[in-house]
Amino acid sequence: MSTYRTLKGQLIKKVSEDPTSAIEGQIWYNTTTGLLKGLPALLAWSTGGSLINEHQDTSAAGTQTAGLCFGGTPPSNGITNTEEYNGSGWATGGALNTGRRAAARFSASTQTAALVFGGSGNPNPTVLNATEEYDGSSWTSGNNLPAVKYSHGGAGIQTAALSFGGYSGTADLSTTEEYDGTNWTAGNAMATSRYSFGSAGLQTAALAFGGTPPVTAGTEHYDGTNWTAGGVMNTARRYCAGCGIQDAALVFGAGPTAVVKTEMYDGTSWTETTDMGIAQKNHGGAGLQGTGLSCGGESPTNSRRVTQEFNRSITAITAGAWAAGGNLNTLRSNVKGGGTQTSAVGFGGQTPPSPAFTVRDETEEYNGTSWSEQSDMSNARREFSGFGTQTAAVAFGGENPGDTQLNATENYNGSSWTSGGNYPVEISLQGSAGTQTAGLGIGGSDPSSPTNLTCEYDGSTWTSTAPGGNLGTSRYGIEGAGTQTAAVAFGGSPPRIGLTEEYDGSSWTTSGAMNHFVRAMGGAGTQTAALSFGGAPGDTNVTEGYDGTSWSTRPNMASGRSYLGGCGTQTLALAMGNGSTPTAEEFTGETTSTNVKTITSST
Repeated sequence: MSTYRTLKGQLIKKVSEDPTSAIEGQIWYNTTTGLLKGLPALLAWSTGGSLINEHQDTSAAGTQTAGLCFGGTPPSNGITNTEEYNGSGWATGGALNTGRRAAARFSASTQTAALVFGGSGNPNPTVLNATEEYDGSSWTSGNNLPAVKYSHGGAGIQTAALSFGGYSGTADLSTTEEYDGTNWTAGNAMATSRYSFGSAGLQTAALAFGGTPPVTAGTEHYDGTNWTAGGVMNTARRYCAGCGIQDAALVFGAGPTAVVKTEMYDGTSWTETTDMGIAQKNHGGAGLQGTGLSCGGESPTNSRRVTQEFNRSITAITAGAWAAGGNLNTLRSNVKGGGTQTSAVGFGGQTPPSPAFTVRDETEEYNGTSWSEQSDMSNARREFSGFGTQTAAVAFGGENPGDTQLNATENYNGSSWTSGGNYPVEISLQGSAGTQTAGLGIGGSDPSSPTNLTCEYDGSTWTSTAPGGNLGTSRYGIEGAGTQTAAVAFGGSPPRIGLTEEYDGSSWTTSGAMNHFVRAMGGAGTQTAALSFGGAPGDTNVTEGYDGTSWSTRPNMASGRSYLGGCGTQTLALAMGNGSTPTAEEFTGETTSTNVKTITSST
């Protein structure tokens, strides 16, 4: 006779501690705590790094960790911008040859083998049939669609794609076209003409859902030959995005007023699931049902740079974000500092003009919650640089209250300042990296012009590394991170550039450019994990992360600011100072944790 275990599965295991490699749905009894525990799946949206450019009415492709966003508006009816997503932030990709918006909502294929077809271009209204293929770095022209269309659906891969429905500029369409990597051929028509709908799937197993006119909740399946009716969504919608495959799809967002509604499809019926964190419409969608990606579009705040990720996972994801920290006791810009997010020091700077600015010598220490006054610097200074830790910091160069450039250096020991060796030249707006006994001065402006000078500090003496160790490009308003023998320098002007250079202790080499060209920003981290935030022109709130090769976006700061100080790491950074706000900001990178739950009886 069969046992209960044979009929019903395994017994619940008894363990003395929670397993470290549990799987979804697993249940166990912890004998140490006396609790029954399990590992249910979480269905949740989280925010990703902001797009570099505004993308409304945009297209997307790829996966959640290797996505693409391309085309859309503004400022024109069709833009050429392409951006690549790495799961954390966006980096600039190759530009489209033809600017366009409202190409297929779910465009075919992957980040390194993508496809775009149709859309609306410039001048408005121009309806396109142009096809382009992306190889991971550049777009090349392919053969045109048989007819012009936009706001249509797309599915498949670069060598086996599908285009369906849309609008010709004068009429709603039901036409279907199949692409073999070279040519488009006509397929059988959809049952219902529609445009501005969501789509997903493959060339031989595609899905169309929602759209207009009128606004519909209907779904159609394509089997490689014919279209047939599928399940009805719970919410009729248009201007929506989708992702996944025919029997495991996801739809999210919609218009005409942006919504947060999200639904999952199993090939037969739609089920409502967790709402988006931010309502979106006219956005791009990519990925799979359990790992979806939404990018661009319109939100209630009219932000066209929003990125959101959908995950079905046993891991809880807390998105990276900036949060308000404690207020500096003295409102000021041009402050510099060092240390960590919970143990920092900020010093110097200038207060806002009233009617003339005042150069400051105050020093404040931060404990992760509040700032406390410490001994003043020997020299009041602004537009200088500083580095080190809360108990071993360095300040050098800058301008004194008479706007005279300085070469004076000071060392801080956690309670007071003492003189260090003079910098080889009078300098301001320079970058820096390292520690009090192994520091680095980078670029800046000497009394007459931008410089590429690089100098090393041993705690008492500065040594010029010229000529072999100089920056490749002279600049000021530059920022640095890392150590004396493994540093990275980025940004600066003139002109305002996003140039990145890495230092190995003897020479500089050029690396990947920033996506935003800024100066006078804050910086934190190491050579292979740096963070840039804020900067000029104006007071920007953009944040970018560097991985040792390339830059990608991170969540924006809450307040735009420039001429600020920064310290900490790429995932635990601190921004301090700005002439408009005394509030520090703290950045925490994305974190994950296992979703272990205690199981209790219900009544």
